[in-house]
Amino acid sequence: MVDAPLPAPVGPLADIAALLPPRGALIGLDLGTKTIGVAGSDPDRRIATVIETVKRTKFTAEALRLVALADERRAVAFVLGLPLNMDGTEGPRAQASRAFARNFARLAGRPIALWDERLSTVAVERALISADMSRSRRAEVVDQHAAAFILDGALGFLDRLAQNEAGTDFED
Repeated sequence: MVDAPLPAPVGPLADIAALLPPRGALIGLDLGTKTIGVAGSDPDRRIATVIETVKRTKFTAEALRLVALADERRAVAFVLGLPLNMDGTEGPRAQASRAFARNFARLAGRPIALWDERLSTVAVERALISADMSRSRRAEVVDQHAAAFILDGALGFLDRLAQNEAGTDFED
């Protein structure tokens, strides 16, 4: 009998950061009930760009598509948005994201970092409205832009963490 591979580590980005190599692309995910927004970073983790929106159908099909996107980009980890309540507590959506992460960890083949995504979709929606994007076009792209917003926040955190570790903490 062949042993099943161990699930990838899942946890807050602050904990997962120590498991990441110094370079390597990251894949950001905005998990919705109907779609999953996907974004990616460059290997130096400076820029988050939109990739696509994956339609939610069956878990295995979704997971395999996400792994294929990560493989194409040689990504070293996933960053999954964790939709906390405004007071920092976890509601049903955060619990659903954690359950997705636990299940996805069996197939992901790389760490899954959870990142607070409060107000990401609201911020992106406002930006798309101010860019004069039509309602139907916004609906098509909002999830992937939310994934880029989540990933951008995580990239900023990792950059600040690296500066602190190098003793080059620059205050804003």
